[in-house]
Amino acid sequence: MEEKPEVEMISVAESAKFYASLCLGTTAILSVFAFLFLIPFVVDPAVAALLADYEPEPVTCVASRHIYAEGLRNCSWASCREGCTREATRCHQIFVNYSRVPFRDYRPPVPLEWDVADTRFLVNAEGCGYPPGVNCTRFARQYGGESAGTPFPCYYSRVYPDVVVARYSWDDTLRHLVLSIAIPNLLFAASVGVLSYWYCPGCGRACHKYMHHFPNEDDEDYEDGAY
Repeated sequence: MEEKPEVEMISVAESAKFYASLCLGTTAILSVFAFLFLIPFVVDPAVAALLADYEPEPVTCVASRHIYAEGLRNCSWASCREGCTREATRCHQIFVNYSRVPFRDYRPPVPLEWDVADTRFLVNAEGCGYPPGVNCTRFARQYGGESAGTPFPCYYSRVYPDVVVARYSWDDTLRHLVLSIAIPNLLFAASVGVLSYWYCPGCGRACHKYMHHFPNEDDEDYEDGAY
């Protein structure tokens, strides 16, 4: 009769271990899928943006042309796309002139000498995004149409000077890259590590094998003077 509490405790511990293992296994699987999902949507664009080496301080831009086109043939590129995985059948194509004069130093109506003229203008380094972060109608209204000719801040690539974007932050880009790589991989490693420790006896023995063992007075080798 006295053994019942121990049996019940063992049963509760086994149940808790089972559900914890289920959660850890699910976390490991979801971490893999999350990382694979983040590669095309966050990791690749962030790496491309960092390699493009955009000027961190906004320079002065003016829209030179704004074209609204329809049809896949006419929308071979777009300044803004709502959705990064589908082709655009309607698109806004905005071209800009930009000067490397920092926007904060520009004083209208002083004329500017353009360093690059009539080049493509993108909403961000990817040229696309998802609402509410990216709204192409609002973007086109802000930088094209009746707003053409009004100076505004923009960012150009120091590696590809013909690439100009409306939004860029080196800090945010690096932070998104680090988080998208670190979080899924750390969750996967932690989950697999705990499961391996619980269900792989050989893993535990392998860990103890490489741990440094300090002798004490109770060891036979210590008494024999082997140390």
